[in-house]
Amino acid sequence: MSSRTPSGQARTSGERAVARHGWAHALVTVLGGLLAMAVVAGLGLWAAGAADLPDGSFAPVVAATVVTAVGGTVKLTGSAGDLADTQASLTVIPLSVTLTGALVIAWAFLRPLRHRAVAGATELAGWAGRVAALWLLALIGVTLAARHTFDISLGDDTLGELGDLFGASPKVGFTTDVPLSVFVGVVWLAGVLVLALLVSRGAPLPARLLRFQASVRPAAYAMVALLLACVVIGVAIALIVAATKGHPRETFAVILLGIPNLVWPALTIGLGATWNGRVEGPFGLPMPHVLDEVLRTPDISELNLRTLAEYDGRVWWLLVVDVVLLLAAAFVMAARSPARVRAWQHAVHMAVALVLTVFMICLVGRISAHYGLSVLGIGDLGGGLGGELFLRPKLWGAVGLAVPWGLVTGFAGALLARHVRRRGEVRSDSES
Repeated sequence: MSSRTPSGQARTSGERAVARHGWAHALVTVLGGLLAMAVVAGLGLWAAGAADLPDGSFAPVVAATVVTAVGGTVKLTGSAGDLADTQASLTVIPLSVTLTGALVIAWAFLRPLRHRAVAGATELAGWAGRVAALWLLALIGVTLAARHTFDISLGDDTLGELGDLFGASPKVGFTTDVPLSVFVGVVWLAGVLVLALLVSRGAPLPARLLRFQASVRPAAYAMVALLLACVVIGVAIALIVAATKGHPRETFAVILLGIPNLVWPALTIGLGATWNGRVEGPFGLPMPHVLDEVLRTPDISELNLRTLAEYDGRVWWLLVVDVVLLLAAAFVMAARSPARVRAWQHAVHMAVALVLTVFMICLVGRISAHYGLSVLGIGDLGGGLGGELFLRPKLWGAVGLAVPWGLVTGFAGALLARHVRRRGEVRSDSES
């Protein structure tokens, strides 16, 4: 008759855990995330007309889009012969691609950890390390593939003839800063994995961290649900616009590449935040049209509820939508929290979580683009070849507004959820 010691059982359990999430599963996680991002980016770029770019540049553009989606840096380069010069810059994160990759990687990362209450720190670190190592190698390959140069036609008019005469046909290319892009991409992955562990109630944590899950996990889950709800609402509105006003291809390009770039800043605007921006030249914001109207001015414009309402009074519905969404998020947070958490604690948790969420939106929602052509030092030539677009938030004003919003909705959500049966709550027969 044989017996097994507790330490032997622990080793066997650990071996089974490693088998469930070894190198093969890590490879599936990494390739699944990259493939999902590449498909969404490719479809979005195709809908935007990038498939018509010259010199076989579609695949490198898709790779560059994936790199920027994880926070990498793509540098634009330009030349236009000996007598001319081009300047170009672009800073934007295609957040639809980012969100897709984050959801796929988070799901695959959590899948082998499900149905367990506790996991050792060594086990979690080993599993995350496998994913990170393969992600690092894959990211190096993608950043090296994201480089290309192609010509830009000046057209068949006088400007085109002058370009041919002076040898000033512009060329635009892009390349990646490989070390910086890989570093930021690994940091992005770490953020995704940590957030996945925080959001999922079923994901195991090391025993030393279990005391924090009552305050952190419900708030993290509520904020992720809030952001996803904004995206769902944005997609629904975009589809309605496509069905009623046409331009379906352009609309699907916005959905597949940057619908969070529109709806997440809109969430902060509904809270009362202000964004500064300007649109000049051929650049424009695809949807809604009111944004382009407000920002296409000679000077820097302010984008907030008041300025938008001057063009379209329906913008005030953003305030109503924000109230409903934040109350719903606060209710979900309170319903997922233990019964011992008091209403004022819910308010504090909601305020902290909303501050961090608004701060994140302000960081990733910035847009900046510029392109110009000059000949003999005179630029920008050709009205269609020069332009500028930028959109940036008043950061601390937006973050400051999140505090009272979080306190009020967090307290109200706790009151709404007080009749919901929660973990750690014991009711008498008369109460139930």
